[in-house]
Amino acid sequence: MTENLIIFNARLVTPTGFTARRGKEMGKLLVLDDATIEVTDGLITYVGPNRGEKRDGYYQHYWHYNARGRCVLPGFVDSHTHLVFDGERAEEFGRRLRGESYMSIMQSGGGIVSTVKATRTSSHIRLRNRAEDLLKQMSQMGVTTVEAKSGYGLDKETELLQLKVIRCLDNDERKRVDIIPTFLGAHAVPEEYRGRTDDYVDFLIREVMPAVRAQHLAEFCDVFCEEGVFSIEQSRRLLTAARDMGFRLKLHADEIVSFGGAELAAELGAVSADHLLHASDEGIRRMAESDVVATLLPLTAFALHEPYAPARQMIDAGCAVALATDLNPGSCFSGSIPLTFALACIYMHLSIEEAITALTLNGAAALGRADRIGSIEPGKQGDLVVLNTNNYHFLTYYIGMNCVQATIKGGIIHPN
Repeated sequence: MTENLIIFNARLVTPTGFTARRGKEMGKLLVLDDATIEVTDGLITYVGPNRGEKRDGYYQHYWHYNARGRCVLPGFVDSHTHLVFDGERAEEFGRRLRGESYMSIMQSGGGIVSTVKATRTSSHIRLRNRAEDLLKQMSQMGVTTVEAKSGYGLDKETELLQLKVIRCLDNDERKRVDIIPTFLGAHAVPEEYRGRTDDYVDFLIREVMPAVRAQHLAEFCDVFCEEGVFSIEQSRRLLTAARDMGFRLKLHADEIVSFGGAELAAELGAVSADHLLHASDEGIRRMAESDVVATLLPLTAFALHEPYAPARQMIDAGCAVALATDLNPGSCFSGSIPLTFALACIYMHLSIEEAITALTLNGAAALGRADRIGSIEPGKQGDLVVLNTNNYHFLTYYIGMNCVQATIKGGIIHPN
């Protein structure tokens, strides 16, 4: 659904461009007071100073929104989530608070495998209803586009089910958020393949990925490239096969230890490498020299009590950095955009301008959509966020609290 809309008396705050912003360019925003933004049939058709409201009767076919000097930003892009699942793991969170590590819980039969058991016995309607609730909350925090991964089936039937739920949600005419699907069958090794990781990779390549492609269920293929999960060589083999089938590539990389995932992402031309808490200097250099977007997930580091990814080093090296929530039932049961902003600026040393770019234009680039969303410019989708203030610094200053007054999707206003 789309709408014709004119927003006037706005304080426009946006990065500009149709590709990711890198290095010091991430800190450059266009800020324009007394601005008008016109959205026609869901696309932005004018951005500039306020102008008369009776221009040849043109405005008679538009809804009008007086921003009254408040900030208007591009819709936020959450480019890494595990949105569709059954089986929360609150008890495991308590175990981590008592000192157990994420990997030790996973190796004892908990972690991802625990959620897999619940998701395999769930239904389409239950998975959809739970995801819809999360999407509504995300929209209220300004998210207009989100990536959603499979990876809680680890078998053909349930992986396809998760992706079908994602497609169903994205096809809903009432939707407030666009959903980009990613196949993550290589999220963990299922119980039935324990000790046979190579065989499981073969199964994904031979049985599951062709079915996903044949049914047009996912645009991206991702892999948890990590010590004790999928090795560099196994990840390379899976992603090379995925690329040959027409998938675009993503990696969970260097989250637990420095493992070479960032280097592999650059080698294979991945769209993004995500997590990167322990990315090496060489990996950072290679990402900066490639088109890989470094997608950082501060909520996960916060929840796991791990060191944050070296965002400042990455930006200073010339990387394109995006931010995302990593909403999932295990390591980070949160989709909080306000807390993501706060952590990125307070603990990862991004400026507020860099954080805005990371959650808009660079988030769009991490999904291969910087030409369509992520900034307020003619030709892009009318996906916008109206804050309840004329000061965009409130995104970090108002710590963990939501200062979004309305989210606009394709020109349709959804007030909070």
